[in-house]
Amino acid sequence: MRRRLLAVATAFLTVLAGSTPPAVADIPQYGIVSDNPVDWTPHVLDGTVWALALVGDTVIVGGAFTKVQDSSRRVTLDRKNIFAFGLYDGAIRSFAPDVDGAIYSLAPGTGGTVYVGGAFKKVNGVAQRGLTRLWLGSGNRVTSFQAKINWGDVRSLTNRLGHLYVAGTFSAINGVDRVGLARLYAESGTVDQGFDAKLAGPGLSRTRVEHFDVTADGRRLVAVGAFLKAGSSERIQIAEFDVGGPTAQLTGWYTKAYEPECMKGFDTYLRQVKFAPDGSYFVVAATGRASSVHKLCDSAARFETDPVGEQEPTWVQRTGGDSLYAVAVTGPAVYLGGHQRYFDNPLGTDGNGPGPGAVSRPGIGAVDPATGKALSWNPTRARGVGVRAFLAVPEGLLVGSDTDELGREYHGRIGMFPLS
Repeated sequence: MRRRLLAVATAFLTVLAGSTPPAVADIPQYGIVSDNPVDWTPHVLDGTVWALALVGDTVIVGGAFTKVQDSSRRVTLDRKNIFAFGLYDGAIRSFAPDVDGAIYSLAPGTGGTVYVGGAFKKVNGVAQRGLTRLWLGSGNRVTSFQAKINWGDVRSLTNRLGHLYVAGTFSAINGVDRVGLARLYAESGTVDQGFDAKLAGPGLSRTRVEHFDVTADGRRLVAVGAFLKAGSSERIQIAEFDVGGPTAQLTGWYTKAYEPECMKGFDTYLRQVKFAPDGSYFVVAATGRASSVHKLCDSAARFETDPVGEQEPTWVQRTGGDSLYAVAVTGPAVYLGGHQRYFDNPLGTDGNGPGPGAVSRPGIGAVDPATGKALSWNPTRARGVGVRAFLAVPEGLLVGSDTDELGREYHGRIGMFPLS
């Protein structure tokens, strides 16, 4: 298996040479991944893995943790909130920057760099709040990239076509007012002055974008989070923008499906959103601590990208009251992760167990992109709080979480399911 992946790696890296970095958006895959994880990924020994990125043949891992271990579990290393390893052999890299807070998001950069977003205030002892760019070879800051948020954190990043899209709980970057979502010039970190989504949450304690995704062609962006308006238009928890031009142009797409409240106290119960590789649809993963056939609490839902006007989901996958936090869309499958016990469970509840037709899918599973029904893929994982990060790569699917059992094997908070 490892020899075959090395052959794939050579071809893949040849394609990447001299090109733009691989996109954060999920890539198309030719099949469903194996339910048996590879044996050579390293382990994170504490905390949570929140983010994954791939630059060349290097996987970068971000989160809130302090120690990592090689795949053999013989060598333990100090790594605070970020580290890197080889995709094809699992070897832990020397990359070890000093980041003083949790890392929630990563995006590949050009020239052997990675963009990092989170709740930190300093990087390698230098003030650099919430956002930085690092050299993978040395772990040093790219000093020409000067972007900083005013307060709060950065929760999602995407590098696309020379622009870095940034989302989180901030209200300004580099002194320029931008609530929850901004577009920067990727090399300098300068704010794109013409791009402003004008998000607002009247009555909410804090307006924030929890997550977003951009199509591979860089034309559409869909954002989810704690907001109620985009400009003068009502957009409750979810909004779609045309970002192919110089501005953030709100499209005519909208849905009222997320207006009903789940458990009281949630300013937003949407957690992740991902476009299909061809950009024709997207899938939203949600929590909510509630089970209802009339609401989208604790569900995944598919929406089509291009129609305008009020939209209803094409399908809804309901867990029966357990949260979903992560989604990956690869073509043959939609992978979902959280702390769910069941799929196909619209009539199940936390207190009364599974409903009619429910299938066991502890912590991780896959559904049919066309119907939303559970596929037979069922590797299982220790549920914990849940999967926080998926990353589809040409060789398979990387998973980041807060537990140490994946596919019925020990895998400390990281694992990879290979394409068969």
